[in-house]
Amino acid sequence: MVIFTNQVLTTETQRTQRLRREEVLMNVTNSQSPVRVLIVAPSFGILGGQSVQAARLLEHLRQEPSLEVGFLPINPRLPAGLHHLQRIKYVRTIVTSMAYVLSLLARIYKYDVIHVFSASYFSFVLAPTPAILIGRLYRRKVLLNYHSGEAADHLQRWRRTAIPTIRLVDSVIVPSEYLVRVFAEFGLKATAIYNLIDTSTFRFRERSPLRPVFLSNRNLERHYGVDRVLRAFAIIQERVPQASLTVAGDGSQRQFLQTLAQELGLQNTQFIGQIAPANFAEVYDAADIFLNGSEIDNQPLSILEAFSCGLPVVTTDAGGIPDIVQDGTTGMVVSRGDHVEIAKRALALLENPVLAKQIVDHARQECLKYSWEAVRDAWMSVYHGLANHGEQRTGSERALVDQR
Repeated sequence: MVIFTNQVLTTETQRTQRLRREEVLMNVTNSQSPVRVLIVAPSFGILGGQSVQAARLLEHLRQEPSLEVGFLPINPRLPAGLHHLQRIKYVRTIVTSMAYVLSLLARIYKYDVIHVFSASYFSFVLAPTPAILIGRLYRRKVLLNYHSGEAADHLQRWRRTAIPTIRLVDSVIVPSEYLVRVFAEFGLKATAIYNLIDTSTFRFRERSPLRPVFLSNRNLERHYGVDRVLRAFAIIQERVPQASLTVAGDGSQRQFLQTLAQELGLQNTQFIGQIAPANFAEVYDAADIFLNGSEIDNQPLSILEAFSCGLPVVTTDAGGIPDIVQDGTTGMVVSRGDHVEIAKRALALLENPVLAKQIVDHARQECLKYSWEAVRDAWMSVYHGLANHGEQRTGSERALVDQR
């Protein structure tokens, strides 16, 4: 009876949220002018999940007639003649931050909704915080789009500054139910809108038979556990000597990981560095199985991209990963830090092609939740709901901005 009641409540909540979104979207047709949205996020100068997600979102939002969308990078390029300053350690941070804040002051007032991408710790201070404060100064609606899997530790360690700052925004959007739960633990309301995957870019390829060709595509930072992937691959290669591993990505652990690969005596292993977004699909297409060893995580784009391309995934259960990878159904999930089990599950996929195909088929269906068609209405509802709430900008104010 309790389970039935919870299911009814959940269904009612989802129905209510859907009806509210539909009501907001119906009101869009009555709007005389488009909602002006400014995306504040990393450009591809900081290659990672946020910059990729921001670019994908921008591409689709700019095709919406009810929106006018601008982009403001948190890492602006300095004018010609000053570029050399961004190559000097410490000076780079100071001059880039100054240029960023000046850009915020010059542009935020022109928009209705300020959509701010956010990571954690010190980057939260450098990038989202100025945008939030300046957005409030201009009395604009501010949407915080928080992406870090380190949210729990960030909010705990920085609770005296991070939580009050987050309370200043009008809406908190996160890409996973995991982060919704984390924010709730700190008394913060967040709404989940999933990350966006362009399934037309990441081409699906059926892999039969499944080859022992493995891929890891994560930033080479300690919390992404690429060392666990290397240790797992060492076990795999003992059983399957012809197995190969491609390690894509870059970061502070690169030298350590390359040394570890040598110490483990790995063969057929290559570190190919950071991959440009235009080449992502090619890297996935060349592989047959995706390995992920995260210690801390949220909703990895790389796993969703592997789903879309037809790679079966073996991953740890860090953070929000179990929300997107169901063990034995859409992938193989093991406990964090257990490289031995990563190897066992990867070998099981090679030995059981029927299971591997079932997992790939289910994972491909899971990808539909992350298409533009699946998330579009949620984003449109948020933007229009924020812009219409309180009628923050008068007609004369809009006319003044248009003149500028």
